[in-house]
Amino acid sequence: MLGILDSGIGGLGLARKIMERFPDCDIFYFGDTVRGSYGDKSAAAVIRYALQNAEFLRLRGAKLILIASHTIACVAGRQVRAACGVPVLDVIGPTVRRALQTAPTGVAGIVASRAAVASNGYLEAILSLNSEAKVYSAACPLLAPLVEEGWLKKPETVRIVKKCLHPLKVRQIDTLILGSNHYALLKKIIQRKIGKRVHLIDACETVPAALGDFFRENDELQRAVCRGGEPRFLVSDLNEHLLKSAKRLYGRNIDLELMSDR
Repeated sequence: MLGILDSGIGGLGLARKIMERFPDCDIFYFGDTVRGSYGDKSAAAVIRYALQNAEFLRLRGAKLILIASHTIACVAGRQVRAACGVPVLDVIGPTVRRALQTAPTGVAGIVASRAAVASNGYLEAILSLNSEAKVYSAACPLLAPLVEEGWLKKPETVRIVKKCLHPLKVRQIDTLILGSNHYALLKKIIQRKIGKRVHLIDACETVPAALGDFFRENDELQRAVCRGGEPRFLVSDLNEHLLKSAKRLYGRNIDLELMSDR
């Protein structure tokens, strides 16, 4: 079973992309919706919650864990790997590698949550592979709530996107990492406001390909994970608004299960 660890429901779109590429993959997705967005939490809280939820996935039978949340990957990825006892993948590695392959001038931008930006997770990952790269980050805390609210084409959303991107645009970046899965639904607006010459890097595109590379090098683990089971999508809190947001992020109707026996 592939356990997908998320801080909310932003990773549902990524989960769907993985299912499309690996239809036999046994997916067990858990989104910690009861605690709200991790993007404004302290690092200590993010690490504590991430460790609890990763252990929950492991105890439910996950043989491989994917950290779908950029915030968790940036803030707590190291701690989850150290504590989990099973292989752990995340969104950072594949996204950074694609960004460095794509960036013609080596000037990259990152838009993400406050917690992800403050952690310097993406910055450190990029510099570890290319110490001469120039990296600029911008926290965009308003964008994920706007996506979940369905304000994808509102003038207010366009203005906020433009304001968030301005500090990066003036740096003349050539590559922009979308450091939240929510931002995939705003790609057209983001591309328009950052400029058509800037390459957008989206984990929904990079992670499934990287998972394929991982499976090719770990065929025994792939057989343990891809056994044709039905996917399950669990959350720690559930209401009508969340269901509507989940459908928007997933791209179609989805059955969410409320977990109460953690």
